[in-house]
Amino acid sequence: MSMGFSVGIVGKPSCGKTSFTNAACMTDFKVGSYPFTTIEANVGVAHVRTECVCKEFNVDDNPQNSICIDGIRLIPVKLIDVAGLVPGAHKGRGMGNKFLDDLRQADVLIHIVDASGALDAEGQEVSEGTYDPVDDVRFLEKEITEWILGIVQKDWRRISGRIRSEGAKLDEMLLEKLSGLNVKKAHILKAIRESGLKAENADKWNDDEIRRFIRTLQQIAKPIIIAANKIDKPDAQSNYIRLKEAFPDYLIMPVSALAERVLRELDKKGIIKYIPGDTDFDIIQPEKLNDKEIAQLEKIKGEILQKYNGTGVQNILNSAVFDFLHMITVYPVFDVNTLSDSNGNVLPDVYLVPEGITAKEFAGVIHTDLMESFIHAIDARTKMRISDKHVLEDRAIIKIVSAKGAK
Repeated sequence: MSMGFSVGIVGKPSCGKTSFTNAACMTDFKVGSYPFTTIEANVGVAHVRTECVCKEFNVDDNPQNSICIDGIRLIPVKLIDVAGLVPGAHKGRGMGNKFLDDLRQADVLIHIVDASGALDAEGQEVSEGTYDPVDDVRFLEKEITEWILGIVQKDWRRISGRIRSEGAKLDEMLLEKLSGLNVKKAHILKAIRESGLKAENADKWNDDEIRRFIRTLQQIAKPIIIAANKIDKPDAQSNYIRLKEAFPDYLIMPVSALAERVLRELDKKGIIKYIPGDTDFDIIQPEKLNDKEIAQLEKIKGEILQKYNGTGVQNILNSAVFDFLHMITVYPVFDVNTLSDSNGNVLPDVYLVPEGITAKEFAGVIHTDLMESFIHAIDARTKMRISDKHVLEDRAIIKIVSAKGAK
């Protein structure tokens, strides 16, 4: 269940950002008390969806840090509702400074765009279809690039001077400047490679080359996924197609935050059964719905769920965490035969951790002491010992044996 990363939700006023965040964070299950630190006002808890290993082992699980419904494991992730965005934010306009501060913490951004084209650049209502949502995407890219560029350019003379006179490494100099933005060394090295520029010649880069590098860095360190929201509105479908044509390198997904909200509210009341991310639902108490509500549900089913393979809210969260941040799921257990913890809870916990993590590094995710006193781990499927350097695979179930006792 690791919360070492966060997903930022961005968008201009009235684009459906609040509806998306509310719907995504509405999973109001009895488990209410996740072991998180106190969550700030603009941070919520959403869930990613994955197939639980309980079905593979044919066991009834008892999740402690997540939720399992019919073999679907819902794992909590941190969602940051980034302050309202208006043009000029990087210069501090509007809530610009707050926007950039929120942005620092996010590892991947979901940009909620009003695909119906009914809001201008400032989020004011205009006639449907008259505003071009392509402009929203260009504008957000520009704001983030200008923000990072501003930080780097302020110190570029010193950085390039040190590269020229001392042979200093560009990636190390930039890491010093940008680590506060959650930019990692690997991001910088990848951006140098992908922009086709030579780091050792950085003192000779012109303004266009610096900008190209920063633009590439933004796409790597703060990747953006586009949620084409209000997809069921009249002009949304054609705008969605245009967005895909304008940004072939972006993941652009159709979304109806409102439909997700309706379904989750009815599920919470026990009127329907709906698991976030499903492409259908069951009406359990039809007597509690009037004709208008039944017609609305039929519309949601036909025009959104079946047409777009769900409302898009869960799909886009899953994409952010699994496809963009490359997280995998690992289940630690105390007993590899019963798959339980020391209290007898079956498959109690699941952690979201980065691909490529080793058994020993995973021990550190659970507790620093476990990593320091790590002896070996045991794979619950094979019952074989695995070493500290063993790279874990998705859906691994392992017992960690340490000098401090097993986990």
